Amino acid sequence: MALFRTSRFWLVVMLALLVVWVYRSHVQAYNGFNVSDALVPASEIHAGGPEKDGIPAITHPSFSSSHQTHWLKPDARVLTLDWQGVQRAYPLDILNWHEVVNDQVAGKPVLITYCPLCGSGMAFSPNVAGRNLTFGVSGLLYNSDVLLYDHETRSLWSQIRAQAISGPLKGERLQSIPLSLEVWKHWRVTHPNADVLSRDTGFARDYHRNPYFQYARDKGVYFPVAFSSRRYHPKERVLGVKLGDQVKAYPFAELARLNDDQAEDLFAGELLQLRFDAKTRTGKIYDAAGNELPSVNLFWFAWYAFYPQTEVFAITPGDQ
Repeated sequence: MALFRTSRFWLVVMLALLVVWVYRSHVQAYNGFNVSDALVPASEIHAGGPEKDGIPAITHPSFSSSHQTHWLKPDARVLTLDWQGVQRAYPLDILNWHEVVNDQVAGKPVLITYCPLCGSGMAFSPNVAGRNLTFGVSGLLYNSDVLLYDHETRSLWSQIRAQAISGPLKGERLQSIPLSLEVWKHWRVTHPNADVLSRDTGFARDYHRNPYFQYARDKGVYFPVAFSSRRYHPKERVLGVKLGDQVKAYPFAELARLNDDQAEDLFAGELLQLRFDAKTRTGKIYDAAGNELPSVNLFWFAWYAFYPQTEVFAITPGDQ
C-alpha cells in the first residue's frame, strides 16, 4: 500500500512537471507571451524573427522642422498627423526599423504604429480605461500584421484590429486617430514648419536603406493569413475604413479610373467624401461635415485577411 502511495505521489509530481514544461515551452515559443487565452487561434500567431523588443520602439522621439529636414528623398513616404493643432510627419525610412513611436502631442499621449509587412500606418490614443499605456514590438505576427504589446500589462495588441487579443486587457480596444500616408515632396510644401521625426532616435540604424524595398513590389506574402483574395494584386494599396461593424475598401486601382481626384460614396448610411491622388496611392476620407475619418492606407491582402466580409468600392462600365 505504501509503495502504491509513493508511486502515485511521483506520478503526480511528474505530471505537474510536465504541465510546467509544456507551459514554459508554449510561452517561450511566443517570445515569452502567454497566448493560451488569445481571442485568435494560437496556431495563427507566428514568430516574425526578431525577439521581443528586437525591433526597438521609439519612446523619446525628437523632431526637427520640415524646412530643416534635408535628408529625406523627395519621393519618400511619410505618415502624417494633424491633431490637436499639431502637424507631424513620421518617415517610413525610420518606421521601417522601429514600427512604434510613443509620442506626446499637445500634452496628450499618441501611439504611432507601422507594419512594413502590411504597409499599414495607424495612430491611436493609448489611453485604455483611464490609464495611459506605452507600447513595444512583440516580435509576433497575426495575419502577417505586427502584434504590439503594452509595457504595463504585457497584453498583446493587434494593430489592424486595434484590439488586445491576449493578456489582462484582452478584448479592450484602442481609439483610432486619423493618420495619413503622404509623399514627402508634396507634404513639406504645405507644411514647411511642421514637425518631422528625427533620425536622432538613440539607435544605430541605416535609415537610408529600406529593408522591405523588394517586398512591396512582389506578390509574395511572407507569413500565413486567415483569408486571401485574388481580386487585386496582394500589394495593391487600398484605403480601408470601418464605421461601426461595417468595413469598406477603396482600392486605388479603382479610384484611378475616376475622372477626378475627389469622389462621394454612400457607405453605412453616411455620405463619405474621398480625396485622393491615384498616382501616388495616397488619400483621405471625410464625413459629410468635412471631418477626417480614421482610415488606413495598406496592402489589399492585409485588409482582406482581417475583413473578408469587406465591401469594395468598384467602378463598373458606365459608372463614370
